[in-house]
Amino acid sequence: MCRNIRTLFNFDPPVTHDEIAAASLQFVRKISGFTQPSTVNEAAFERAVAHTTKVAHTLLHALVTNAPPRNREAEAAKRRAKAIERFGPRGRRRRRERTP
Repeated sequence: MCRNIRTLFNFDPPVTHDEIAAASLQFVRKISGFTQPSTVNEAAFERAVAHTTKVAHTLLHALVTNAPPRNREAEAAKRRAKAIERFGPRGRRRRRERTP
């Protein structure tokens, strides 16, 4: 679940509200253990996502760095290359050995 949470600070172009909200949703899903809350818990879940989004927004816009902004496409290419190295090219499935 948390593999979708990415570093959002110091990128060019800057982080968007939607990206912060998506990361906040993933965070709340992880700590609550729910991917989709029940009707009884839905209000608390949505409230937690909203609060987390607000706090993350405040944090990301308050941070300061002297480092140059990172390029989103270059970082995505690095992640793809690492995934190919780890899992192989897309579309090719590894067969799992059956254990008796």
